[in-house]
Parts: sequence; structure tokens; C-alpha cells
Amino acid sequence: EVQLQASGGGLVQAGGSLRLSCAVSGSTFDDYTIGWFRQAPGSEREGISAFRTWDAVSNYADSVRGRFTISRDVAKNLLYLQVNNVKPEDTSIYYCAVGRIASTAPYEYAYWGEGTLVTVSS
Repeated sequence: EVQLQASGGGLVQAGGSLRLSCAVSGSTFDDYTIGWFRQAPGSEREGISAFRTWDAVSNYADSVRGRFTISRDVAKNLLYLQVNNVKPEDTSIYYCAVGRIASTAPYEYAYWGEGTLVTVSS
């Protein structure tokens, strides 16, 4: 069974940075996509990035492109989301998920981990 765990959230001042981690285990897929999502209180879940394991290509939502960057530690089987120049509107619970298609649509992802809360103070 695929299991995921996002971590690294916390309180950060606007303009600051933090790095979120996603640990994936139990995947039997040779190739899959790891998506990052976020959900603010009272809002729908928003897809912000998708990482393709087969060619290490990432894509980003317009709302985060240029500020968020994905990297991967293959040895540790961790995927990182570097979040720079954070804004108060980035305050959300951040989730990672596993799917088969490089999409930022939540319905394309079958496996989800518990999220990590990021709070940005102004």
C-alpha cells in the first residue's frame, strides 16, 4: 500500500522561505507522479505542482511558479517543495499525493498523505 507523509510546515514570516518534504513508501509503480496540493480554510484543494518520477520533470501552477521549486533526494526517497518569498495567501495545509498522470487535478491522485500546515504571518 502506498503511504505518504508531508512534513516541514510551520510558522514563517512573509518574504521568508521553508522547505516541505514528502516521504513516499510502498509504491509498486515503476513510474508515477507526485503532486503537491494545498487547501486553505474554506477553500477547495488547489494543485500547485506535479513531479514525474520517470523523467524528473516538474510543472507548477501559475500561482506558485517562480517561487516554489521541487527537488528530489532519490537515496532517501524524498521529494522536496522549496517555498520562497512566502505570502500570507500561501497559508494552507499542504499535501502530497501519488498518481499516474502529471496533473494538478486532485481527482487524478489515488493516494494521499496527511498534510502539513504552513502559516504565513504578515
